[in-house]
Formats: sequence, C-alpha cells, structure tokens
Amino acid sequence: MSDIRNAPIIALAANPASNVSNLPGALAYRSPPANVEAEQALLGAVLVNNDCFHQLSNFLEPLHFYDPVHARIFDAISKLIHRGLLASPVTLKNFFERDEGLAEIGGTHYLARLAGSATTIINAEFYGRLIHDLAVRRGLIRLGEDVVNRSYDAPVEQSASSQIEEAEAHLFNLAERGRYEGGLQPFKTALIQSIDVAAKAYERDGGLSGLATGFIDLDRLMGGMHNSDLIILAGRPSMGKTALATNIAFYAARELMQEKALAQTPEDKSRQGVVAFFSLEMSSEQLATRILSEQSGITSEKIRRGQIDDTQFKSLVAVSQELQELPLYIDDTGALQISALTARARRIKRQQGLRLVVVDYLQLVRGSGTSAQENRVQEISAITQGLKAMAKELNVPVLALSQLSRQVEQREDKRPQLSDLRESGSIEQDADVVMFVFREEYYLQKNEPREDKPEYAKWIEEMDKVHGLAEIIIGKQRHGPTGTVRLAFHGKLTKFDNLAAEGY
Repeated sequence: MSDIRNAPIIALAANPASNVSNLPGALAYRSPPANVEAEQALLGAVLVNNDCFHQLSNFLEPLHFYDPVHARIFDAISKLIHRGLLASPVTLKNFFERDEGLAEIGGTHYLARLAGSATTIINAEFYGRLIHDLAVRRGLIRLGEDVVNRSYDAPVEQSASSQIEEAEAHLFNLAERGRYEGGLQPFKTALIQSIDVAAKAYERDGGLSGLATGFIDLDRLMGGMHNSDLIILAGRPSMGKTALATNIAFYAARELMQEKALAQTPEDKSRQGVVAFFSLEMSSEQLATRILSEQSGITSEKIRRGQIDDTQFKSLVAVSQELQELPLYIDDTGALQISALTARARRIKRQQGLRLVVVDYLQLVRGSGTSAQENRVQEISAITQGLKAMAKELNVPVLALSQLSRQVEQREDKRPQLSDLRESGSIEQDADVVMFVFREEYYLQKNEPREDKPEYAKWIEEMDKVHGLAEIIIGKQRHGPTGTVRLAFHGKLTKFDNLAAEGY
C-alpha cells in the first residue's frame, strides 16, 4: 500500500507540472514542486565527499529541502562540517537513532542507502541549485495563498494599498533569499568596479565620482553623492534643512533631465532615472511652490496669497512649463512605515529607474514594529538600518533629513556636533556622511537688543558679517575629509546658492 501511495509523489517530484488526475481513482490536485530524488542524490554526494558541501553552503539551507527528514540530515551534516568533523553515515548514525521520521523510511540504514545513490561531486552544485529553485517556487505558492487569504479576511483598519505594499515586501524578501549572488568575490572584481568609478569621475567635469549636489564647494569636499551612501542632513528647526534638500533634489533632477536630452538612444534615455522625494512633513503642493519660488524669484508667500502682477504671473507660467518635465517624483504620505517607503522606492526603481532618494525627515518615518510601546531609540535604529540597506540594495544615494536635540540651544556656540543628533547612536553609526546646516544669523536675530542699548551697534556689525550666510558642516565622511562649506542663503526665497568668492 505504501509503495502505491508513494509512487505518484515521486513521479510528480520529477515532473511537478503533471497532474494526478490521470491516475485511476485519484483526485484532481497538484502537488508542490519538489524533486525528492535530487535531494537524495545530493545528500549522498555530500556524505561520500564532504568537499561538495563547500559548493553549496553559500546558497543552500535546510529549509530548502522538501522532505523534512532530508532537511534534518542536511542540517546535521552542516553542523558537523562547520565543527571540522567528518559527516558520513557512520558519524550521523548517533544523531538519528531515535528520529521517528527516519525510522519510517528504514532508520539509520537509509543514510547508507543515500551514500549509495550519490551523484558525482561535479553535479552536486547543479542538484543544489535545482533544489533551491524548487524551494523558491514553493515559497511563491505559499505567498500567493497567503495574499488570497489575507484579501478575503482583511481587518477593517487595513487598506488595500497597505496590503499591496506588504505583499510586495514579502515578495521582494523571497526574491532576495532566492538569489545565488552574494558572498565572497575575488578582489579583482571589486578592483575593476573601483577603476570604473574613477574613470567616470575623470571623464566628468569637475572630477565628481557621485551625483552632483549643485553646490561647487560642497561637491568639491564630498566628491558628489555616491551610490549606496546614506547621507544625513541634520539641523535645528528653521535652519533650512528642507530648503537645502529641495535645492539638491531640484538640481539633481535638472541634471538628469539634461542627460536625458543629450542621450543618443532610447535605452540611454531610459537609464537616466528619476529623483524620489518622500516628504513626510510638507505637502507636494508646498514643495512645488518652493521650487517655483526659487526658480522665478517670487516669494512663496506672494505666490500663495496671489499678490503678484501680470508680469510675475507670466513668469510663473513660463517657469512651470520649463519644470513640468522635471524627473522629480514626490510622495507626501504622512507617517510612512520604513517597509512601505522601501517598497515604493523599489517600485519606482523598477518602473522609471532611480538615481536619488530624499527623505524629509527621519523622525517622522515609522518603524515596521507594531508595538506602541516600542523603544524609540530601537525604532530609529531600525529605520536608519532600513535606509542604509535600501541605499545598498537600490545602489543609489539616500539623503535623509534629521532633527537635532535641544542641547544645541543650551551652548554658547550653537554649531552642531555629532552628539547632538536625536536618538543619536545608530544615525551616526549607520550614516556614510553626516552634515549639519547652521545659520548664525538666525540666532543673532533672536537676540536683537533694543535700539537705545549700547550693544545695538555691535549687534548691527555682527549681523552684517553673517547676513545671508549659511554653513554646511560635514561632521563625518567615510570616504573623504570633514570640514565646513559656506553657502549663500536667500531667506525670502528659502534658497541656498553658491557663495561668490572674495573679490567678485
């Protein structure tokens, strides 16, 4: 009876697409894709020659085996080999003498039969990849069933869009686990990639190896924004963090638009990519108004209140026509989870290509944990790790804004330091670059004395020195020097600009 029951299973394992309904008296169903014979041959090969295991250990795990007994055998083999011991039917015998699953198929004698059905060491990796692929297919089936069941029994508070994002995240995680790539690579491969980056920097004007920020002195100090880097832009409120991030995003998008215009082929045009701006604080309309204000020279206050004349309105229309093709995408969803943010970035990377991600700002992103009592420091750590992982995964620079703690205000010198980062530990640790925005003019304005006071004249003198000036302090940079860059700041337009050199 057992032989008859097992026969169609083995047949289906060899041909997962087949259906059992053509067998006499069988019900119409499909078995999960698996190949038990390949698992037996692979385990036998490893038991005969442990060197086979080193071809498989980078991508094959016990959970990839369809037969749970085979999964336990492979797990025991890997533990023995990692301890530097021999894995053979004899050494494994003590581990499985009381294994009920193994007892059903012949007990420890089954281990000897596995060694007898061994494939050659040359074919071991091929069998391993086959087993791995079939496991990924089973994972896809389970994921599909889970999506269907969740869609039928979705809780009232969960929207359909959040279900899509959750399913997309699970699908991507499955895809990542299903990749063969990764692990150790020869130094020669990394060296070729490094030379390619240097060659592109050599050919590019200004010698930048990364995406330009649009600010000459800042690009000179940073070398541009590098792929896979997490760049933290921090500052106290009213320092101009969002304004600077908007300026950088606009300049990068304009550069990409110009590159696309110069591209010779449709393939080159499609590779230029876009800038994704996740604005958790301001609406997309407010950001668009800021960019219109910067480019037209009309204050955003006048634009919003309609206090403009015909000439200014025509200028606004002309500027908007120039900017409407800008490859800048804005997502103004509030309280976005890091998992949803990453899923949306992946989607736009897949659909449009992606060159830069801006997140405004870090403390408004929610962690993926559902517990309301979750420690805030741990949550920020998970968010920064998620942003860094996203930068590496998508191979783009991620510019994330961050607030600073109030301890800055308690010092006489208000210039920020790394220790001023809110929920600091992981932000400072995970970031490749940390830079601060500082405007001394803001603090001097707050301390304006009365005109009849003797210190008023000195205050006027100090204000003249710092009026319209901003400092970008690079407090950390993994692949470059730290230092300070001075920029011009136009308060009415909330716009940063390159500072003219002395004598101009």
